Amino acid sequence: MRFRFALLAAALVVGGTASAAPQDNSRYEAKLAKALEGRTAGKPVKCINLRDIRSTEIIDRTAVVYRMYNGTVYVNRPSGASTLDNDDILVTKTFTSQLCSIDIVQLVSRTSRFPSGSLGLSEFTPYSKVDTAKK
Repeated sequence: MRFRFALLAAALVVGGTASAAPQDNSRYEAKLAKALEGRTAGKPVKCINLRDIRSTEIIDRTAVVYRMYNGTVYVNRPSGASTLDNDDILVTKTFTSQLCSIDIVQLVSRTSRFPSGSLGLSEFTPYSKVDTAKK
């Protein structure tokens, strides 16, 4: 009996480590790099103004990209980014006029309209276009 239990426990451990193998996110990182082409990173900030956000894009398993009216792009790599899916809708509930690194974003499935998870935001890294005319 103890042998069977030990064998079962060993199988669960081996099976668990196989499924925890790191996922290849290179194509998603490439998509993010393409979105940031021609831009340079600035110093990360804790908050961005909600009224300045023109659009939001989810890069699967990688980041949330916030495009601003002034042309700056902010990238947020939230904790739990591996659950990001571009088919999800971001639902934010804020109590101020800013979206901050302490905020939690809910994910809702676009097709079923059911909640599919939540993410804790991190700092927002600004990316500005390189002005080649000044060089």
